Amino acid sequence: MNQKIHTESVDFLFDAILSLKDRDECYTFFEDVCTINEILSLSQRFEVASMLRQGRTYLDIAEKTGASTATISRVNRSLNYGNDGYDMVLERINAKKDSDNQQ
Repeated sequence: MNQKIHTESVDFLFDAILSLKDRDECYTFFEDVCTINEILSLSQRFEVASMLRQGRTYLDIAEKTGASTATISRVNRSLNYGNDGYDMVLERINAKKDSDNQQ
């Protein structure tokens, strides 16, 4: 993990995020903390990561998400050489989806 971001302020922000109870609270909080473009950029990167893990091509991802090849490449670099944060969350989402489908 990048030690540069480990500060009391970032801990405070992450504690705030972890205190959110549901999607509605996420919308309320993030709309106050971030600009609309920042939220959309984060969601785009997450969608790109999911599509890359599904084996989709850069061209397909760019057409579907509107992401630039630079953004797709940056996300791909994080997937391959980062801290596995995308994979951790994608695995949890997929496991929850599988569990919900079995019920």
